[in-house]
Amino acid sequence: MPRSKKTTEKAPKPLRETTAVNGPTGEVLTLREAAAYLRLGEPDVLRLVREQELPGRQLGSEWRFLKTAIENWLRTGTSAKSNKEAWMALAGAWKDDPFREEMLREIYRQRGRPMTEDEP
Repeated sequence: MPRSKKTTEKAPKPLRETTAVNGPTGEVLTLREAAAYLRLGEPDVLRLVREQELPGRQLGSEWRFLKTAIENWLRTGTSAKSNKEAWMALAGAWKDDPFREEMLREIYRQRGRPMTEDEP
């Protein structure tokens, strides 16, 4: 009986997650991916970056988010800012509003009070 030739095929190497400088593949999210992960719109994610310190980095015109940083942010449930700082930031948002003075006058008028002690 003739000997058959053995085939020496190498088994394919199992696929493994490649680790890059920024972390495992899938760990760094784009704005679209972060929005999908949070189940929000992209503008809402950017608002969270500004107002609630959602951790992210803008690189040129693109945004990148670490998935673990988003998870930690979700887990803590609070901003790094103190409550007083958060209220002061909100109050400061009105300082340049062109209708602020008009709104204040209307509020005081409805309350039946003068805005200053000099007013009747």
